[in-house]
Amino acid sequence: MNNIKTLNKAADNIRILSASMVEKANSGHPGGAMGGADFINVLFSEFLVYDPQNPTWEGRDRFFLDPGHMSPMLYSTLALAGKFNMEDLQQFRQWGSITPGHPERDITRGIENTSGPLGQGHTFAVGAAIAAKFLKTRFGSVMDHTIYAFISDGGIQEEISQGAGRTAGHLGLDNLIMFYDSNGIQLSTKTKDVSEEDVAAKYQAWGWRVITIKGNDATEIRAALTEGKLEKERPTLIIGKTIMGKGAVKEDGSSFENETETHGQPLSGAGASFNKTIENLGGDPENPFVIFSETKELYAKRAAELKEITSKKYAEKDAWAKANPELADKMQKWFDGYIPPIDWAAIEQKPNQATRAASATILGILAQQVENMVVSSADLSNSDKTDGFLKKTHAMKKGDFSGAFLQSGVSELTMACLCIGMTLHGGIIAACGTFFVFSDYMKPAIRLAALMELPVKFIWTHDAFRVGEDGPTHEPVEQEAQIRLMEKLQNHNGHNSMLVLRPADVTEATVAWKMAMENKSTPTGLIFSRQNINDLPAKTNRYQEALQTEKGAYIVQDEDNYDVILLASGSEVSTLVEGAKLLANDGIKSRIISVPSEGLFRTQSKEYQESVIPKGKKIFGLTAGLPVTLEGLVGANGRIWGMKSFGFSAPYKVLDEKLGFTAENVYNQVKDFLK
Repeated sequence: MNNIKTLNKAADNIRILSASMVEKANSGHPGGAMGGADFINVLFSEFLVYDPQNPTWEGRDRFFLDPGHMSPMLYSTLALAGKFNMEDLQQFRQWGSITPGHPERDITRGIENTSGPLGQGHTFAVGAAIAAKFLKTRFGSVMDHTIYAFISDGGIQEEISQGAGRTAGHLGLDNLIMFYDSNGIQLSTKTKDVSEEDVAAKYQAWGWRVITIKGNDATEIRAALTEGKLEKERPTLIIGKTIMGKGAVKEDGSSFENETETHGQPLSGAGASFNKTIENLGGDPENPFVIFSETKELYAKRAAELKEITSKKYAEKDAWAKANPELADKMQKWFDGYIPPIDWAAIEQKPNQATRAASATILGILAQQVENMVVSSADLSNSDKTDGFLKKTHAMKKGDFSGAFLQSGVSELTMACLCIGMTLHGGIIAACGTFFVFSDYMKPAIRLAALMELPVKFIWTHDAFRVGEDGPTHEPVEQEAQIRLMEKLQNHNGHNSMLVLRPADVTEATVAWKMAMENKSTPTGLIFSRQNINDLPAKTNRYQEALQTEKGAYIVQDEDNYDVILLASGSEVSTLVEGAKLLANDGIKSRIISVPSEGLFRTQSKEYQESVIPKGKKIFGLTAGLPVTLEGLVGANGRIWGMKSFGFSAPYKVLDEKLGFTAENVYNQVKDFLK
């Protein structure tokens, strides 16, 4: 056991490095990092089990940081563990640096998650704990590890913390230990000015074990973590009463601890003395980027312990693999992202159905053939048709993770983050469903999934105003335009940050799911209809023709020497087909194009794009969303019929008529346009 003096010295070392990083960058958040240093130091030097030589080891413990502004604390600790050097710390927040202002997922350097928007990071941890339970049920003790999370006052206040806390308690995630850095100070005020809630009572009501300690006392931290590790029924919350800016002093040497100003600016800018603070903590202000000899010994000792611990773990895994070769092969494949071959062409869809029904058919097949797929729904499984999956498995519950369905309850943002957390853990293919209009609740999570390049599948049904009688609150109008912006935004690898598909019939829905399952590098959004849609015409084989969905847009129907191009996505394509029949009666020839994904279409060769939509042609677009959804395809000289207002409450066929989404209006609009 390490002596407390050594632990305190190492924590002060983290404080010095954290404060120095912010000071040198003249930007950042030193106070919280200085207060949280004692916990993270004890965790990394005595409890967290990982392999420094094999950072992707699937059996490792995982640490999820929620308050990303406390990145200096994490980078400094990882530097003690050998993952960063002093030059890396000195380049904090600079161009090209591997130490950005908020941590970005970097498994090789020990960073499990991108964090910044408060509340999401610890919810990822809950998702990871669910994944670990799911995998332990299937593979046994080789998947027996602990998920640690670190949350701050801001994360506790964000509404997502309710969903995360409720879910973890309800499922009895005893493999989850979360430290709440309760320093009573946030960016612009004291926490007492915005909240009087009893956090301990709240988490106890959700079914957590709650331990309250002095958060800067290494002995109490060690004891609490030990208790958390021994807990076999509940998740554990350690409430650490910490000191914001611990060790900070003014020029005269008097204390500058517990001051709001140190939360979000360098110590010198906050009113403390940087030099005196570094001296107070045992460092040299002229050369603060140093690891103390005692700290080096502490972390070298832990490295030796980890080598011994992981050697035993690997030996146990080898013995298990020899006794269970099929399971070992399966586990390896799951963590490698393997998808079993699926005969997509053989899937039979009922004709002229809603694409949500087609999705249910696919999900039923995936539930039986993709054993590591987990699907979740925000209390809508019988409406978003994720029950197609549920009918072939059962829901997870406390003490039983043999099922592969997660009932998230009414909490879309939480659900999305749980699925991201499962994906971050690895070994799981995660999908979640709700109504498309409620994707609004999910946008912050979708954005982080895109930034981290995680292949979560987002299933959205009730794709347009045809939700009908439910009225404008439930009818998506602007949502498609919003989510398709993610196809225009590139990730740091230079690819579209998201794949968004809105299939036009049941066969396109099959191909859309095929594409989603094969997409291993970005999130996929699948937008399905509530109402039945007529199947698109087939020249020979509808499935083979629908495979052109993989190019983002393709010609559904064509006539020689056509007069006008008609294009749309989803439900509206079949309306164009009917409108084209009326136009043909007047001798007007048309080409009909289905565009499930403009973003994907724009990544095709210029030759292909121009073969589908030649320059100089008259183009008419139809969209149940905002006209801007199709502007990039139709161009300035074309015409778009779309929605210009919120929807209305009425049967969907009445809405089609009133809002102009009929074959007759297509005919009238195109006739007028061609004049």
